[in-house]
Amino acid sequence: MSEAFVLIHGSWHGGWAWQTVIRHLEARGWRAYAPTLPGHGPDVERAGITHRDCVDSVVAYIQERDLHDVRLVGHSFGGSVIQKVAERLPDRIARLIFVDAFVLQHNQCVLDVDNMPADLIRLLNQLAAASADNTMLLPWEVWRDQFIQDAAEADARAIWERLSPEPNQVNLDVLDLQRFFALDIPKSYILCHQDRALPAGTFHPRMSSRLGRFKLVEMDGSHEVMFTRPEELADKLIHASSDER
Repeated sequence: MSEAFVLIHGSWHGGWAWQTVIRHLEARGWRAYAPTLPGHGPDVERAGITHRDCVDSVVAYIQERDLHDVRLVGHSFGGSVIQKVAERLPDRIARLIFVDAFVLQHNQCVLDVDNMPADLIRLLNQLAAASADNTMLLPWEVWRDQFIQDAAEADARAIWERLSPEPNQVNLDVLDLQRFFALDIPKSYILCHQDRALPAGTFHPRMSSRLGRFKLVEMDGSHEVMFTRPEELADKLIHASSDER
């Protein structure tokens, strides 16, 4: 099977986060898939889940469905996952697309990212340490003000209530990315102008520039554009999937 989007969600989310975007992609003639990473989503085992588990699951998902010419999309934390998946399946991936996503350096973990606020790192680690299974959930106030400030409060609250605690180990695992930076896979980066999840300039150009040559696609919206601007995001994904400027 060829020419499909595979959409990888970020922290606290599941494949469900892409449902509306998928409907818009399919209406435009594309096939799209959105797996849920291990330890994510409701009523699953979270203790002991590693970053490698997340990568292995996406690799298996693509192989089991015999997908080729994949437009592999990572949002937020999902960016670090697609970096490692690309190392494993370079011949199946037509393009990597990062949506305000992490692009880690070699021998870095998610919480090592330059410019990530120290108080946010401290909060996430404290929440995980206080839990029974080393997980943490983004507090409502942080979610509302920094991640989805462009949604109506009732909508933002309804989405927050669907979020699941994140296995914190996935943020602490140091990634060997030497192979990733040697790959010659086309790359795109979608920048959301009103994203407040991290300080201005962190996603682009600080992390995006690590990709070397890439196609930059810009749009309005907060960090959670799959909820607040799903149709526009679908169009931007299609645009990002080609070499056209």
